[in-house]
Amino acid sequence: MLNYKIYKNKNKKSAGYGRFYARSVVNETKNIEQLAEHMSFHNTPFSKGVIKGIITDMVECIRELALAGTAVKLDNLAIFSVGITSKGAESGAAFSPAKHIKAYRLRARPTGKFNAHSLKTATHVQEQTEYQIQKKKKKTETGTPQG
Repeated sequence: MLNYKIYKNKNKKSAGYGRFYARSVVNETKNIEQLAEHMSFHNTPFSKGVIKGIITDMVECIRELALAGTAVKLDNLAIFSVGITSKGAESGAAFSPAKHIKAYRLRARPTGKFNAHSLKTATHVQEQTEYQIQKKKKKTETGTPQG
């Protein structure tokens, strides 16, 4: 079950200012070791340690290939590649990577059975039952945050 929270758009520059939207809630994040342990309970002959080693090596290889300009497709999950955000230059000759490339990012595009249509039909949602209000920490006279 995927939980969501309802939030109000407070961005005055947005066309949706003042309207209410849903935002998915991430309940927890699993690291490689926790994922390997989870996978080891799915009727596999491989131990958690073997699975962790394979995933660790896979992550390194995906990183290496993506940084070399190769997209890596994990069937029914995502295609991983590196994307670039850049500013426009007056001409091709005037383009300088140091000056015009603003950011690099890891892209993960859904593929196969893990696409927008399958997510829409397979996902069941419910509103988060409890909302935690994020309070800003007050600074004391010494400048240390207090809860």
